[in-house]
Amino acid sequence: MRGSGATPGLFALESAMDELAAKLDIDPVAMRLRNEPTLDESQNLPFSSRHLTECLTVGADRFGWSRRDPRVGSMRRDGLVLGWGVAAASWGAFSNDCEAAMEFRVDGRLRVTCGTAEIGTGAYTMFAQVASEATGVPLDRIDVVLGDSSLPRGPVAGGSMLTASLIPAVIAAARDAQQKLVVVAAATPGLFKDAKVSDLSFTAGSVHNKDQPPASGTPFNKVIAAAKTSSVSGQGRSKGTISDMIGVTKPSVSSHSYVAHFVEVTWEPEIARLRLSRIVTTVDAGRIINELTGRNQIEGAVAIGIGMALFEELVHDPRSGAPINSNLADYILTTHADAPPHEVVFIQHRDLHLNELGARGIGEIGLAGIAAAITSAIHHATGVRVRELPVLVEDLLRSQAI
Repeated sequence: MRGSGATPGLFALESAMDELAAKLDIDPVAMRLRNEPTLDESQNLPFSSRHLTECLTVGADRFGWSRRDPRVGSMRRDGLVLGWGVAAASWGAFSNDCEAAMEFRVDGRLRVTCGTAEIGTGAYTMFAQVASEATGVPLDRIDVVLGDSSLPRGPVAGGSMLTASLIPAVIAAARDAQQKLVVVAAATPGLFKDAKVSDLSFTAGSVHNKDQPPASGTPFNKVIAAAKTSSVSGQGRSKGTISDMIGVTKPSVSSHSYVAHFVEVTWEPEIARLRLSRIVTTVDAGRIINELTGRNQIEGAVAIGIGMALFEELVHDPRSGAPINSNLADYILTTHADAPPHEVVFIQHRDLHLNELGARGIGEIGLAGIAAAITSAIHHATGVRVRELPVLVEDLLRSQAI
């Protein structure tokens, strides 16, 4: 149900790519590399950044793709038939309008606020990381407050746009707050004698003379205390690119995130048992702000894709149209036992189109393409082409190996 439209569409497209490669007797990775475009032909626009080729080559190397025998059912290990499949995908990279506020406090803490929501993707940590990078204040002294309508207006947490949307607003708020703090420092007697605002700078949490090292400066909380106030605040606002997607303005570049999935399945024809045994996923999504939560997002999205390919099916009563298996006992989801070892590799090339840190969204890119990689691996092992999901045992019983 996630990534509606593109995810099932990519299953069809990438399945067709694998069928074409087999028909032409071309390695499926080589065929994709051979047809790599130099511009977005659908819009006649250059790419803001595109490293899908590197995703394919790095992923193939990590997976050991060069050892693949293209003949159906030809690869074996421990008495099991192996199937190897690959699929690639892209996901549009956009940003939304966003506002944020930053407050330097007299207690030495930094408070960052935005009305957006945290839905489990790591927004709190990402906010703190961006604020720390913009101000030099350590992470353990930063408080992030989200999810309240009284806070600065934030974007929806969806469409793989949250991180790319928040970064410029948080940085703008940091610059505004730092500039105001410098103004306060210049106006406070006893801090910087005869210093003008233009003589001062803010670095690593302190205000200092530009001609002196930051270590000689005054920490922001002492500046605030000397000014006999409780805090100094700044506001930040950024304009998103979402209007490009709905046709309000014409984009100048085509911006996407990219992924390549490499999948191994094992097939035991004697008992018609299919298992996923390993997955390697390579991702080009610009700079990854938090690799831990980013990797978790990709792993979770792939788990959803495993369910899409092998388990999840909503069955309806033909008489009433009501779902028959509308419960977690009868609707089968991916479990830990179904999810194989999964290596996630980030190809980190900054894309400065959306923000100055070079980050793009990755929420849904992990789900895109994985079902096609799984069914391509199934074909490699069994010779059965499955074009309708989920894959059923009845489909595999058509294999000549039985």
